[in-house]
Amino acid sequence: MSYTKQYLEKGKAIIGVIEKQEAQIQRVAKIFADAILKGRMVHLFGSGHSRMMVEEMWPRYGSFPGFNPIVELSLSFHNLVVGANGQRQAMFIENVSGLAAKILRNFDITEEDTALIISSSGCNVVPIEMAEEFQKKKVKVAALVSSQHLEGSTSKREDGKKLIDFADFVLDTGAPLGDAMIPIEGMDTPVAPGSTLGGVLLINTLKAEIAAILHQNGKTPKVLSSGKVVGEERAAALFESAYDEHAHRMAKLFENVGVKQ
Repeated sequence: MSYTKQYLEKGKAIIGVIEKQEAQIQRVAKIFADAILKGRMVHLFGSGHSRMMVEEMWPRYGSFPGFNPIVELSLSFHNLVVGANGQRQAMFIENVSGLAAKILRNFDITEEDTALIISSSGCNVVPIEMAEEFQKKKVKVAALVSSQHLEGSTSKREDGKKLIDFADFVLDTGAPLGDAMIPIEGMDTPVAPGSTLGGVLLINTLKAEIAAILHQNGKTPKVLSSGKVVGEERAAALFESAYDEHAHRMAKLFENVGVKQ
């Protein structure tokens, strides 16, 4: 079997893992939709390559307001690889305790908010503490992890706790331990990871379920749409109104920062 076919077969298996989580996906979508209907936010966070899942949720075509993409460049700007702002520093910083609290200090978070924290291993300090900080604020947290990789990995926290220890809901990408799925003959290092594939499937199934709930409740989402589908004029109007809604939702996260209630 060719390596292409091997990867596609592994991909089909990942789809099967996601399919078995349909009920959990719908539960998570419900709490996220409830937050958006209340005018609040679903906070998204991922360090390293998990940042891709944050951007897959919002903003991009087929997406809509209601999400706060928390992307720290010091943890996820990989383009330079080495030198200033290089990968070594990012991998070091994502295990610095206390950073998550500093990030969330920028926002006025309430119990009506929700959060999605993405981490394939679920073992790096900043994503774990991000979930912990949200739970301290009584925010419901969903964790998106690769369960096999998480189970076979050791937490970087001194107490050994992992992301799922601070999550109300867990979603599994279906990727294997180590993430890479394809062994190459003569090589001792497999290639072609699977967590991104599983993560994107989870993000977009959630997105579809959330959109349906919003629409059913009379709050049809302002979806970033192609002019080839809805016409150029409507597409332009949707983009502007979606960005405006995002700005208004974000304003609520800033208006009471530092104000003691």
